[in-house]
Amino acid sequence: MAQYFKIHPVNPQPRLIGQAAAILRNGGVAAYPTDSCYALGCLPGDKAAVDRIIRIRRLDPKHHMTLLCRDLSEIGTMVRLDNSAFRLLKKLTPGPYTFLLRASRDVPRRLQHARSKTIGIRVPDNAIDLALLEALGEPLLSTSLILPGNSAPETGAEVIEAELGKHLDLVIEGGPVGTEQTTVIDLSGEEPVIVRRGKGDVERISEG
Repeated sequence: MAQYFKIHPVNPQPRLIGQAAAILRNGGVAAYPTDSCYALGCLPGDKAAVDRIIRIRRLDPKHHMTLLCRDLSEIGTMVRLDNSAFRLLKKLTPGPYTFLLRASRDVPRRLQHARSKTIGIRVPDNAIDLALLEALGEPLLSTSLILPGNSAPETGAEVIEAELGKHLDLVIEGGPVGTEQTTVIDLSGEEPVIVRRGKGDVERISEG
């Protein structure tokens, strides 16, 4: 059964963040709030934990996995960035945007999109997420918490615990969370392509 942590959304308690990081390091799967919606996460190198998320979400092979990163320097080790992509990421992060980019050699092949060899990356504008990423010292594999048969993500930590508690190791409650997912931008080609319009402001993509 999942542990349930109430973490302050602005000033996350270091003790709880440390315990959450330990759960993830021990192969845990967590439900946690982001700057867009609730998500499921685990360490990307833990195949068993990744497989659990795939089963919970019933994801198909075409689903793009996403890595939550602390900052641009960490992103640079996960994907291949040219100058234009770097400038756009610098402008839009942290924030509710997911970028699809060609994965680097540091990303396990099983996490890459089978055909395009890309992966989603983003830097969340959420104090809990950033504190957790800092404590882990590495990216977190993440996917929106949308249960099979539903069209929108789950919004309440207590509901998530009731519905998924036996399948998770940790549920983090961290303030109000909406249902709007991130805006997804494909940067693997010559020009940015908006794959999904979500919470992020798409007008900022074409601004100077």
